[in-house]
Amino acid sequence: MRAVVVDRWMEPRELAVREVPEPQPRPGTLLVEVHAAGCNFFDILMVQGRYQVKPAFPFVPGAEIAGVVRAVGAGVTGFAQGDAVLASAGLGGFAELALAPAGSAWHLPEGMSFEAGAALPIIYPTSYAGLVFRADLQPGEDLLVHAAAGGVGIAAVQIGRALGARVIATAGGPEKLAIAAREGAHELIDYEREDFVARVLELTGGKGADVIYDSVGGDVFERSLKCIAWNGRLLVIGFASGKIPSVAANRILLKNIAVTGLHWGAHAAREPAKIPRTFEALFELHRKGAIRPVIFDRFPLERVPEALEALGSRRTYGKVIVAPGVA
Repeated sequence: MRAVVVDRWMEPRELAVREVPEPQPRPGTLLVEVHAAGCNFFDILMVQGRYQVKPAFPFVPGAEIAGVVRAVGAGVTGFAQGDAVLASAGLGGFAELALAPAGSAWHLPEGMSFEAGAALPIIYPTSYAGLVFRADLQPGEDLLVHAAAGGVGIAAVQIGRALGARVIATAGGPEKLAIAAREGAHELIDYEREDFVARVLELTGGKGADVIYDSVGGDVFERSLKCIAWNGRLLVIGFASGKIPSVAANRILLKNIAVTGLHWGAHAAREPAKIPRTFEALFELHRKGAIRPVIFDRFPLERVPEALEALGSRRTYGKVIVAPGVA
């Protein structure tokens, strides 16, 4: 089969497609014909050897997949050959066939495309669990979403609106703001032209945002503390800026705020019961039309370097998809 193989630490532009043996289903796994795979920023870091997880060589990157079950491993129930599924595979997604743990796979909801299915397993649970379990977002609250045209940002905008919040979105430039508006943001702030702190305070009558969704870190995190409401919750999702911020504890005390984090990947080991609850809630939101993964573009396997370069350059919005069957 064809797959993108990493046999040393390299830059994404060096990635190439090779012919490799087909994986064989192991106990507890599904062998999936990959119709679509999601790209994530951590794929870039993993290929470069800069991610906290460093797989043994050779490996095939790609953590999110959607496709059709070709074979079912021993001990697996609830799935059969021919089922359409989406899954968190961990590795192996940038290939024609991939193995996925059955416990991290879900039947593809009716009406959901393979591309949308491959865009869902990481960013949507991240945003849902962050807003619901960690930030306790309530109807009528003001939710500030930074980088609202990115993958997790769009998911947060859609979910926040579905939960009844007023969504204030920041993004860079009119095109990305238009995307955030299309996906449900009520108020828009161009951080390239406006001071988001002053604008948030203006929009909230001086109160500030009740919940702030921050996947950027760095200066954005620090300035967010200036426009958070009394009893506000600052939700730390990631550090796309590359800078991990710190906060003086007195700032937490003075406004009675909570700074809370969400590490979705750790739930499988630490809070596994929340995983099916989260996916059931997301599938119901999808059924109602409240959420829909947004696809920037799809790339064949041979163009994975281009796909990751586009993602890494911040030129994209929503989700970048690799489609092995596309010429």
